[in-house]
Amino acid sequence: MSIATIILAAGGSTRLGQPKQLLSIDQTTLVQRMAQLALALEAGPVAVVLGGNQEQIQSELDHLSVQLVHNENWQSGLASSIQAGLQSLDTVAFDAFLILLTDQPYVTTALLQQLIDTYQQTNKGIVACRYGEAGHLGVPALFARQYETNFGQLKGDIGARKLIQQHPNDCAEVLFPQASVDLDTWEDVQRWRDNSQKQQMP
Repeated sequence: MSIATIILAAGGSTRLGQPKQLLSIDQTTLVQRMAQLALALEAGPVAVVLGGNQEQIQSELDHLSVQLVHNENWQSGLASSIQAGLQSLDTVAFDAFLILLTDQPYVTTALLQQLIDTYQQTNKGIVACRYGEAGHLGVPALFARQYETNFGQLKGDIGARKLIQQHPNDCAEVLFPQASVDLDTWEDVQRWRDNSQKQQMP
């Protein structure tokens, strides 16, 4: 079974004021780290969708075996980036695909493998992460290839969560509370770095 991965790294990080994809810890940028996690799965092809600040971000990935995809319409929102990622995989054989963001710093290869294992064990077409006080289902998430057509119909800043909500009966879930941590503001970034340093302390 081949599982492709689409990493969404096209956003302009307007609230942060600089590309969040290039935030780093332990000398590894977020976009680089997420690509490395996906490659470590050895499950299938990895596509990274770029848009805003493309040249800076691309240089972080030049040494990795990922497919770089430019989304000319990145400013229109998430839907176009997912569609660009899927289109780049048109000629590749795969059974399902993971959708990842770059600003969920607690994602691990083990979590991604858990999504794949759950997909294989449950025969559900979607496996999503459950997180947040409201118990949202969202990304990281895995979709059977049959959902490629559904993603083609989305528009604007609507992504995987919308599709997950539309197909509750075909969705399995993995608990991942830390998926609610993203890095939209400098307060978010500082909190993440402080927590990471605490975890590294003996």
